[in-house]
Amino acid sequence: MFGNGYKKEGPEDEENFTFLGRGVNFKGVVSFDGTVRIDGRLEGEIHTKGTLMVGEHAVLKGIITAGTLISGGKINGTITALEKVQLLKSGVLIGEVHAPSFSMEEGAHFQGICDMGTPKPVEEDHVPAVIENLRDLAAHTSHVQAQDLPA
Repeated sequence: MFGNGYKKEGPEDEENFTFLGRGVNFKGVVSFDGTVRIDGRLEGEIHTKGTLMVGEHAVLKGIITAGTLISGGKINGTITALEKVQLLKSGVLIGEVHAPSFSMEEGAHFQGICDMGTPKPVEEDHVPAVIENLRDLAAHTSHVQAQDLPA
């Protein structure tokens, strides 16, 4: 029984659920057990082995580690997920994603890099071709960006 007179009902091994509502602004490092839902603003680090749900009105900036991340809000930072990252149609993600599974709904926005696991080793005789292709891509990208600039 808790000090406020409320009893915990249900099984003892029930998963924890934490909610940071709209209007909450937090800066710092937070660690959670279980499932977390954030609808406010958070700048810093978030760590949970469970599921992190980012609401449509949430704004997060920093480092995020979670078992699973499901986001419909705005995130700017580095995300590491043990299981998966799911970006909903209202979601905006700018930064890095490191997860074995990454999915986006149509309408979601992602700008950054995505690492979905350990890269396969490249045989040495293919390395020069890979490097040459990267140079061609970099030259093409800078040429396209220069054309898009107003005179």
